[in-house]
Amino acid sequence: MGQRLSGSRPCLHAPSWLLPQSQAPPPPVRRRLALLFAMLCVWLYMFLYSCAGSCAAAPGLLLLGSGSRAVHDPPAPAPGPDHRALPKLLFQTVPTTPLAAAPERAEGATSPEEQSPEAPDSPSPISSFLSGSGSKQLPQAIIIGVKKGGTRALLEFLRVHPDVRAVGAEPHFFDRSYDKGLAWYRDLMPRTLDGQITMEKTPSYFVTREAPARISAMSKDTKLIVVVRDPVTRAISDYTQTLSKRPDIPTFESLTFRNRSAGLIDTSWSAIQIGIYAKHLELWLRHFPRRQMLFVSGERLISDPAGELGRVQDFLGLKRIITDKHFYFNKTKGFPCLKKAEGSSKPHCLGKTKGRTHPDIDPDVVRRLRDFYRPFNRKFYQMTGHDFGWD
Repeated sequence: MGQRLSGSRPCLHAPSWLLPQSQAPPPPVRRRLALLFAMLCVWLYMFLYSCAGSCAAAPGLLLLGSGSRAVHDPPAPAPGPDHRALPKLLFQTVPTTPLAAAPERAEGATSPEEQSPEAPDSPSPISSFLSGSGSKQLPQAIIIGVKKGGTRALLEFLRVHPDVRAVGAEPHFFDRSYDKGLAWYRDLMPRTLDGQITMEKTPSYFVTREAPARISAMSKDTKLIVVVRDPVTRAISDYTQTLSKRPDIPTFESLTFRNRSAGLIDTSWSAIQIGIYAKHLELWLRHFPRRQMLFVSGERLISDPAGELGRVQDFLGLKRIITDKHFYFNKTKGFPCLKKAEGSSKPHCLGKTKGRTHPDIDPDVVRRLRDFYRPFNRKFYQMTGHDFGWD
């Protein structure tokens, strides 16, 4: 009991592998690489959010930024004295002859550019990276018409702008799916950040009687864009599209007239009816002021795409980023193409359904159609304050 422990060794001896070991500091090179990687991640994150203002001017580069806005609304022209001078026409949606029924059904079929709205829009790589950012909004601007006027080209050109986000498919909400509600409609839209514009295009809205009131009920501030084209050329293009789907339909000449010997034009045929722009515009002006509508020339969209896009960007309050350096003219197709499309480094032209060769039409039929459309064209020039030169 009283014996004293001797010697210098401790009472308990623990093996060395049980004792805590001191960590060797990481090599300086490894620490520097880790720090460099962290800085690179932060720089990349900041770059994606802040470089749009300085980099978006590069052709076809789509970045999610916001440009400066300045609204340029053209003054509304005063109504002319001949506001009610238009001939009265009976608009019927049901063809009056069995021959006309076939092309009407063909025109109602879904075209490649009218794919299901549920089909996802093709995002750019940067859009995909930030897919969780932003929120879905109801559109602030809508391309409402017209069919075969150049609406697809305009939308594709506008999507190059970093402050424009648009759904690719035609939603057809205000003409076919209105009963599904605004929540369903909003869910079709792409996500946007602050300062960006949400857009869609459905050309049949312009000739749908219920569409003006429905869009106004959604928002009275909605900006409306109408791409118009020589109504005679537009009618032939419309017929050409139907002919590509139904080669057995009657000739353009037989569908144009109710009674050819009497020169009576069949205005119940949609290919003819759509081109009476003044009659359709009257409905829209009951719900929207003229300053909220922009009329784009389909002819100038081909001959001077940058000029027309400049007008559209001003109308939408966007910085003029899309310029002539974004386009080149494709001689084979006969219309302008993008040097670089949204989210791509390659040139982009519209698909094979665009730029079809028109069939030869009897010159006498073309002349009679021009005579028919002339008073409506002149009234349309007066209502829009712009002479499109179709006469």
